[in-house]
Amino acid sequence: MIQVKLPRAFWAAVLATLVLTLGNCPKAFAQGGTIESWGLYKVVPGGLKGIVAMDGGGVHNAALRRDGSVICWGDNSCAQGMVPSPNQDFIEVAAGYHYTVGLKRDGSVVCWGENHVGQCTVPSPNKDFIAISSSYQHTVGLKRDGTVVCWGDNTTGQCSVYAPNQDFTTVSAGGGHSAGLKTDGSVVCWGDNSLGQYSVPEPNKDFVAISAGESHTVGLKRDGSVVGWGQNWYKECDTPAPNQDFIAVSAGKFHTVGLKKDGTIVCWGRYSEGQLSVPAPNKDFVAVTAGDWHSAGLKRDGSVVAWGDNYWIQSSVPGDNQDFIAVSARNMHVCGMKSDGSLVFWGDKGSHLYDIPTPNKDFMSVSIGTNQAVGLKKDGTVVCWGYNGYGECNIPAPNSDFTAAAAGGFHSIGLKSNGSVVCWGSNTYGQCNVPSPNLGFSALAGGENFTVGLKSNGTIVCWGRNDFNQCTVPAPNQDFVAVAAGDSHVIGLKSNGSVVCWGRNYFGECGVPTPNTEFVAISASPYQSCGLKRDGSIVVWGSNIKSEKTVPEPNSGFTAIAMGWSFVSAIRSNNTMSGQVQLNNFTGSLPGQLFSAIVSSTAAPSIRQYLSVVPQSDGQYSLSTYLRPPYDIQISSPHFLTAKAANVGVGQSPNVALVNGDADGDNQVNLFDFVVLDQHFGSNDPMADLDGDGQVNLFDYVVIDQNFGAQGE
Repeated sequence: MIQVKLPRAFWAAVLATLVLTLGNCPKAFAQGGTIESWGLYKVVPGGLKGIVAMDGGGVHNAALRRDGSVICWGDNSCAQGMVPSPNQDFIEVAAGYHYTVGLKRDGSVVCWGENHVGQCTVPSPNKDFIAISSSYQHTVGLKRDGTVVCWGDNTTGQCSVYAPNQDFTTVSAGGGHSAGLKTDGSVVCWGDNSLGQYSVPEPNKDFVAISAGESHTVGLKRDGSVVGWGQNWYKECDTPAPNQDFIAVSAGKFHTVGLKKDGTIVCWGRYSEGQLSVPAPNKDFVAVTAGDWHSAGLKRDGSVVAWGDNYWIQSSVPGDNQDFIAVSARNMHVCGMKSDGSLVFWGDKGSHLYDIPTPNKDFMSVSIGTNQAVGLKKDGTVVCWGYNGYGECNIPAPNSDFTAAAAGGFHSIGLKSNGSVVCWGSNTYGQCNVPSPNLGFSALAGGENFTVGLKSNGTIVCWGRNDFNQCTVPAPNQDFVAVAAGDSHVIGLKSNGSVVCWGRNYFGECGVPTPNTEFVAISASPYQSCGLKRDGSIVVWGSNIKSEKTVPEPNSGFTAIAMGWSFVSAIRSNNTMSGQVQLNNFTGSLPGQLFSAIVSSTAAPSIRQYLSVVPQSDGQYSLSTYLRPPYDIQISSPHFLTAKAANVGVGQSPNVALVNGDADGDNQVNLFDFVVLDQHFGSNDPMADLDGDGQVNLFDYVVIDQNFGAQGE
């Protein structure tokens, strides 16, 4: 492969449109994108909209979209959020503790995630299911004939259905027990009964819905009242007054969630993680679900609101996952920056990183350390918050003239407008002792106990802990344009688009995959590394214990990346345009014709994205690009001249009409095209069949004659 060394001016344009490091995140997009995360965490791409059903698991959630696809968010440590292909034709979804179950339209069941006790092994025959429910480690499925099938953990008999196994209409899986609703309105329970999970209060009749929690069960009566039985340590079985007008109910680990006829939600039981605090406005809900320590409600407009424990991000991004222009991650935290300069945090609430100092606006970048955050403001000041045990939030005076900021493990770093670096916080390994000469720096990155600085001449300087040679830059130390640091390794991006890694390599975090070309952004975590390619795709290398290398499809359209502990967060562009393509002198099928597009940003024309175009029968098509608007778009198709739509903004329609007759593909209609027709006369060669009638004949000569002398863009 030919390697082309691009000039530094090119990379200046790239840096103006892409987020390159955790500590140096330029605010470049007028319109942002959505955040996606995978690996340990799963953040919902595109927000929670168009939802028709949902279920709360132990530490993750699953939802069914209107189009029959399933989407998951929260804990993804066992790949329970990675829906198997094809993600379509689902009619119900259930979330277990570390696994997910989906019911297909054809009556079959699909399971994914943890399977160490067979909770994802559906018994044969896998057909005729009409309902499913999952809990800690077992699943209950209802068949069309009214029988129940259970699989997974059976240590307390939760999968051993009591006879007679018939006439069931609804099923629910609890922690160590299961429950079924019969056609006569009675409830039957089996499995663990140590806390009275079987003790259905009399009269055992007139039930219309049931839900089994960790060790308690709740049932909805025909009169709109809710009855609970089993464990009641936190009053999870004591329905608040007035006990009436309920239309749905769901049991969590130690709490219960009920939906009223007027669209409001009532929660009772344990309050430890905020799982009872329904966010305002408490109205317009149509469904509810309770996870272990969190709750969620489905709104009438198809959006989802979640609240309670958020350690695994199971309560995050309730419906506004949009307009993000930068993302930062570290350990168990994720931070997204919006185009208005405000910040949003997800992950472990115990670190106080959620407590963003007011006013939450005018941020230019943000970087997360072990338990602290460093933000750069538009006025050149730095703001720090979170843990401050080592003084990592004590910004040295004067707090002014900063152009970049980064967070290390327990230290923080700032870059001044004169090119000098200031460090504060822990200095156990000399990570705050900037080497002389302290000038000429252009970018920064913080490792666990060391610091990395990029100089404006393309060289890298490292200082601090060096037990894995993470501060020993490999030769030749030149032509670097960006840096990123993990706990004990460093990634450097070269001006030719290649990546160099050094330091600890126990898990392959320094083994850059081939082809090592066309990278435009980099990021690192303790055991992994990742890079963003020029075409908007992401490559991950190093440890893969939480499926970090499995980038969600389509692997394209990404604009920024950040790595936390065993997860990747990325921004995918939602810059979409729709237009119409017209083929002159053509009677064939538009959807059957091949089309391609080259999209470039007018702000950085040398960066190009190559896309396929699939028009409908009327010529309507859409394009989604990660580049910065406005755009120049070139569309081409075999034996047509290339057409160009120039200076297209987001939301505008790039309509084009393609001129026919370029049989030899040189982007002009001339005598050579007649030669191609002579050679293929009487055949059905698609390149010579200009009018699309299925044969090469005299009518194709007419096409060339009508457009003779024309040239493409």
